[in-house]
Amino acid sequence: MDRSDITLERMRTFVRVAERGNLSAVARELGTGQSTVTRHLRELEEAVGASLLSRTTRRVALTEEGGRYYDQCIHILRLVEQAADGVRDTHDALSGTVRLSCTAALGVMHIARLIFAFQKNHPGINVDLSLTDERIDLVKEGVDIALRLGPLADSSMKLHHLAESTRLLVAAPGYLDLHGRPVKPADLAAHNVIRMSNVAGSEAMTLVGPDGARHTVSVKGDLKVDHGLAAREAFRSGRGIGSAHRWLVDDLLANGELEALLPDHSLPTTPLNMLMVPQRSTVGRVRLMIDYLVGEIRRLPGMS
Repeated sequence: MDRSDITLERMRTFVRVAERGNLSAVARELGTGQSTVTRHLRELEEAVGASLLSRTTRRVALTEEGGRYYDQCIHILRLVEQAADGVRDTHDALSGTVRLSCTAALGVMHIARLIFAFQKNHPGINVDLSLTDERIDLVKEGVDIALRLGPLADSSMKLHHLAESTRLLVAAPGYLDLHGRPVKPADLAAHNVIRMSNVAGSEAMTLVGPDGARHTVSVKGDLKVDHGLAAREAFRSGRGIGSAHRWLVDDLLANGELEALLPDHSLPTTPLNMLMVPQRSTVGRVRLMIDYLVGEIRRLPGMS
């Protein structure tokens, strides 16, 4: 193996091909020809003395050796980036890129606006904002910070509990005028309830009464959605009753498009957490973003 042939450029090409699974897509992304991408891969495989990728007419996939080498390449490339960031931070902490991933509906409703304000104060910092409800691998995707609603599995990432997101029952006045307003939890069984298909146990709803008693009601409805913004529009259009995070519907409650129901009962809150790559959380611009988000998110409607 000639180690001089193992260059960072070839590693980066290999990593992108492993992640995209398509040579032409990576060539377009890198602004080069497919023949260059193919040459980088061939030279890297020759240098390490192993086949890293298996190629078919439709897709490129990692071999067993390639999978192990990919993990090491990710680690090496991140170390290189961190070293550059460390030098850059001593010169100017207010430049470079922060990569942020966020739960989609929260990102659209609130986080994007916060990012705009952050960049107005720090114009030298670029932000790469990815909106997804998927639990992504921060290191693999090159993400510095992730904002996630709901319980999280064990992780090697740094975790900061930001707040508890309060939820409430809502419906449009037009729907309630037609179908009646529930006065007790059991009444929900007779209503059309909009449910989330990506939330386990949405066929039942548990509320806690003013005396602390828990009431679990089986619910049904003709509409399931897998995105908070779709649920928001369904409530607004009078499609039914459902539970919603306050930050998702606070404006609609304020202008009368939605009503809060059973106000003397409460729904379980949902944790909002911030995940951070440990080695990235001390980079100046990332630290600025972390501190900013921690302060601002707690001011959002329904964040307790």
